[in-house]
Amino acid sequence: MALILCLETATTNCSVALSKDGALLALKEDKSNNYSHAEKLHVFIDEILKENNLGVGDLDAIAVSKGPGSYTGLRIGVSTAKGLCFSLNIPLISIATLASLAAQVELKKGFIIPMLDARRMEVYSSVFDENLKEIRETKAEVLDENSFTDYLEKDKTVFIGNGVEKFKAICTHSNADFNLDKLPSAKEMCSLAEAKYKISDTEDVAYFEPYYLKDFIAG
Repeated sequence: MALILCLETATTNCSVALSKDGALLALKEDKSNNYSHAEKLHVFIDEILKENNLGVGDLDAIAVSKGPGSYTGLRIGVSTAKGLCFSLNIPLISIATLASLAAQVELKKGFIIPMLDARRMEVYSSVFDENLKEIRETKAEVLDENSFTDYLEKDKTVFIGNGVEKFKAICTHSNADFNLDKLPSAKEMCSLAEAKYKISDTEDVAYFEPYYLKDFIAG
């Protein structure tokens, strides 16, 4: 029975979930527009464990959202996860940020396209089918009115994430469904982390780095 702590810090949502055998036990989040990770991530971890009468020594693994997303947010989440895994000698599991975002959508048939804002008209996106199988790799791409036409012409296509608003403004296709202002959450990481834990799909704690997708540029 795996007890896994899931950390999501790729966007402004500072999110911590505790799962047992893939089921959500507890969740703490700060979905404000401000990046509160440095102040709240460790507080949330402490609170979620204490409220469930657990200590860090009870954990079987740590799962962390690996990106793409905010450079600083990812650094904080991954550094925290690696530190816990190293000190506790437990496995580190990485979860693709866009995969957990796509998992918020329930769709009988069609496509799910999670997209995160990458400033201006650019987004980080990938494409999943209704079974949450990734059918197109993650890319950083500039949106225009012809973006994702290949999928829109075939079937219903659900767009989800904080990058969707900019695409809704230029996409008029009847097969497009827009889930605005959704952010990745540690909640959807639970089942994904459990699946990886069962097959020992883990990371090297010493060498694992976030998936930035683009180089960091200081503003």
